[in-house]
Amino acid sequence: MKISGATFAGSSTRVSQKPKRRLPEFAFIGRSNVGKSSLINSLCGSKKLAMTSATPGKTKVVNHFLINDSWYLVDLPGYGYARTDRKGREEIAAVIRDYITRSEELRLLFVLIDSRHDIGAIDLDFLAELGEHRIPFALILTKCDKQGPNVLAAQLERDREILLQQWEELPPVFCASSQTHAGREEILGYIETLLQTT
Repeated sequence: MKISGATFAGSSTRVSQKPKRRLPEFAFIGRSNVGKSSLINSLCGSKKLAMTSATPGKTKVVNHFLINDSWYLVDLPGYGYARTDRKGREEIAAVIRDYITRSEELRLLFVLIDSRHDIGAIDLDFLAELGEHRIPFALILTKCDKQGPNVLAAQLERDREILLQQWEELPPVFCASSQTHAGREEILGYIETLLQTT
């Protein structure tokens, strides 16, 4: 898929506030500081579409970006750690839960995991919640350029073993790097395939 247009379409904290134009949505989420905004910018060929920050928990609303005038890329707040109090974390969790459970246009949720570490308990808990709500998802392992191929392959196998303790069948898994743009074509190609089947 070639992205010829990517424009900001609006922010919201509730599904009722989404852009009024109903189109298929592909959302991206991960723990704070997993490299989500950088990956979104890489996918869209833009350095400034999604705001990147060294401060975890910067995204606190649901951001819609209109892609090729035919579907939305949705940037969700990060789950887990954020530099805010308990009330703030609960508010962000409520924003996430409202979107993923109530958006009828959501086609797939891409869950981002840092490829340099094992999948954590927070990630597994979030994936379990997706399973409970029957929300389709795929995994993207980010920052895959930060280690050699053998180390990366070993990490992929560890993550696979961890997931198989909880899941009978593994979701699609992509390796990506916002620096080298690795995985970009595969992720966009997968989105294109899903768009053709909906």
